[in-house]
Amino acid sequence: MSDDLRAEAANGAATERRPALPPYLLAFPGPLRDRLVAAVLSGEKVSTTGLLAEYEAEDEELPPVGERYALIDSEGREVAVLETTDVRVLRLGDVDLQHAIDEGEGHRSVAEWRAAHERFWHGEEMREAMGDPDFAVDDETQVVAERFEVVEVL
Repeated sequence: MSDDLRAEAANGAATERRPALPPYLLAFPGPLRDRLVAAVLSGEKVSTTGLLAEYEAEDEELPPVGERYALIDSEGREVAVLETTDVRVLRLGDVDLQHAIDEGEGHRSVAEWRAAHERFWHGEEMREAMGDPDFAVDDETQVVAERFEVVEVL
């Protein structure tokens, strides 16, 4: 057996021994998810923002600090293990510059970050996911600001 095959078999065995983790999904499958996953893997992205209404609509609990997740790419593959390090619920109007920068998307101002997020949240896919064709956010919208770290690249 070649060294490459031994390494692949060892990695497969390690994956089989690792307990199943809940999926960590960024955006929807496609180019945006691909960019976000790449930013996580490069270490540029260490935070993300979701809508509290999304958690409520899916009857989902907020991620607890210390919880581990499998980061999923656009092909549905597990590419890394992430651990939640901080979770805050705040008004969209209160998101700060450091959080915006830590999202790793190259935004240099909160206004720039917010415009990009509003395009996503007001997009057809998100409105469909929310079950509301007129869904919109404003300063008072509650968001979930989450920080995480990569604990393993798969």
